[in-house]
Amino acid sequence: MNILHIDCSPRADSHSRQLSASIVEKLLTIHPDANISRRDLGYEPIPIPHTASDYAAALATPVTLAAIDPCGDAVRLSEHLIREIEACDVIVIGTPMNNFTIPSVLKAWIDQILRVDRTMRSTPAGKVGMLRDRPVFVGIAAGAVFAGDRANQPDFLTPYLSAAFGCIGLNSVYYLPLQATAFLDNTQAAEKRQLLISMIEPVMLSISDLA
Repeated sequence: MNILHIDCSPRADSHSRQLSASIVEKLLTIHPDANISRRDLGYEPIPIPHTASDYAAALATPVTLAAIDPCGDAVRLSEHLIREIEACDVIVIGTPMNNFTIPSVLKAWIDQILRVDRTMRSTPAGKVGMLRDRPVFVGIAAGAVFAGDRANQPDFLTPYLSAAFGCIGLNSVYYLPLQATAFLDNTQAAEKRQLLISMIEPVMLSISDLA
């Protein structure tokens, strides 16, 4: 099994990094010989500008889309990131919730992997994904509470990721929200992480036949 492990926080000791590491650790108990590919957007974000002018121009019209060379400079980064996804069986993402939604580094990555006629097709009925579905585990760290009966702020993160991933064919998205981190000590955070991991045990067992 091949695991693509992505982190988005710039903090080495962040809750989202600890959560994503725990997810990967649990997957390794099922597949000890799994290969892990690392994409650290927190330490190495997509270069600025996130979408260069030649990339934007290439995606602008059906004519320019048809002329795209997958080996060309305009889409070289996009192609590399898409092939990382194609090579994996499971994606694990650790991300903080920033201002109700995903951090900009994760959005910049998404802008590269959502590409018409490469990872999705535009049809009269809407966008259709072109990638093989695979489990995507998203570990979310939020200082406040955005889900459940005690929710006290909006959640634009999970609906956006579900829509973005769904339009390229990644429909099996599982969210592990570690909430109210601003009020947790290390022991409480560790206990909540383990509870989240135990809740997805049936999902991880269901993918145990992946090769």
